[in-house]
Amino acid sequence: MKENLYKRLPSLERRPDGSLYRMTPAQRKQANALIRRECCNCEGGDCIALDDGDGHTCPQMISFSVCCKWFRWSVLPLVGTLEAEIFRDKDLKRCEVCGGVFVPKSNRGKYCPDCAARVHRRQKAESERKRRSSVDN
Repeated sequence: MKENLYKRLPSLERRPDGSLYRMTPAQRKQANALIRRECCNCEGGDCIALDDGDGHTCPQMISFSVCCKWFRWSVLPLVGTLEAEIFRDKDLKRCEVCGGVFVPKSNRGKYCPDCAARVHRRQKAESERKRRSSVDN
């Protein structure tokens, strides 16, 4: 018989008071979309890991807390920003250009990945323009 990989996953983190981490309605909406799109145990809103012959609704999709080990350790890390918002273990920053929230790759990060490429391209062009204009003839 096949081994159940679900049992090998680490246990869920809990707050210092012992309660599970909670999600806001907006975070839950994002999480549900992520579950429908990426979770291999979710089939039509039912959880295959809980399958015993009857259809069981995915508990993570109907809960505002993080209660599924598979979701926590296999699906949620795919979206680092959502994971950081829920668990607050990573610092979040706001982008200087668009104001969106992102997880910086270093302590100097000021821009989200989308805006960083545009800002870098603009700064490089300005630098090159300045360098070319200061050439002695």
